Amino acid sequence: MSISMARPCPGSQGDPSNYKKSGPEPPDHAIGRSRGGLTTKIHLVCVGKARALAFVLTGGQVADTSMFTCVLDEIHIPGREPARTRPDRVLANKGYPSKKNRAWLRERGVKATIPERDDQTAHRRKRPGRPIDSGDDQRERYKGRNVVERCFNFVKQ
Repeated sequence: MSISMARPCPGSQGDPSNYKKSGPEPPDHAIGRSRGGLTTKIHLVCVGKARALAFVLTGGQVADTSMFTCVLDEIHIPGREPARTRPDRVLANKGYPSKKNRAWLRERGVKATIPERDDQTAHRRKRPGRPIDSGDDQRERYKGRNVVERCFNFVKQ
């Protein structure tokens, strides 16, 4: 019995794409080219009942944290005078705790439930500063973050 081995992918890690048939994608197409092929990413904001409020489409290579403020700026809830454009609180995962995002939320008076990554927590211990609240109330609130996953499942259905 012979076992055939798959050949390794040609090219080393980090090589530019060999795909030359068409030029770069226009930004309004929201398609990103990476080693995995063409990808699109959906950045979404939803309310507690898994109803989408706003979303932004980007190429798949765009970092989540860089689109945080853009998605929140897209919120517009009609029917109120004036229309509501800012949430009371934001629940987000560990992909969003940049200083820029936290400062943006503070400037607008929006409370945040965003856990810090382990590397940021270790860095904070070395330097004095304003501690991040990670008490029991914050942990309980963070459990409600699954609403985003339910919203995506609803959209997929």
